Amino acid sequence: MGASDWHYHVPYQEDLGAALEELRQRVFLAGDYYWVRGDDRLSEDERRPRPSTLDELWADEWTQHSGTHSILDVFHVQREDEVPEICAVRPVTAEEARRAAGTDRLTRDHLPAIQDLARERWYGRCAVLHDDRGTPREIYFWGWSGD
Repeated sequence: MGASDWHYHVPYQEDLGAALEELRQRVFLAGDYYWVRGDDRLSEDERRPRPSTLDELWADEWTQHSGTHSILDVFHVQREDEVPEICAVRPVTAEEARRAAGTDRLTRDHLPAIQDLARERWYGRCAVLHDDRGTPREIYFWGWSGD
């Protein structure tokens, strides 16, 4: 199948980890992810209904290998000073923002400039986006995952 890109906008909150967890719950409950065991190419014997919890989803070996091609494939937000870790989200640093977009107060207009900051499969990024007055308004999560 190959990797898929994904991107989401959520209302701003100071706790990026809480924002990620709320987003993951929303995506899971909406069923807005690839469920490998529901693929039409599988035989009836191999198909399974969607899991009822995230723990059940990730207990499935096929999901562990293929992923969900969504935000569900990343599990936590790293601190800026941590070494990038697979299945995690790293915030865009002020230095990265200035280098890519010429400012550390990113807006939606800057998204094309920062897209390439998420280049690796199974990694996510996030950026706080501001309004015209410089007030944080939303968090943008994006990345690549899945096999």
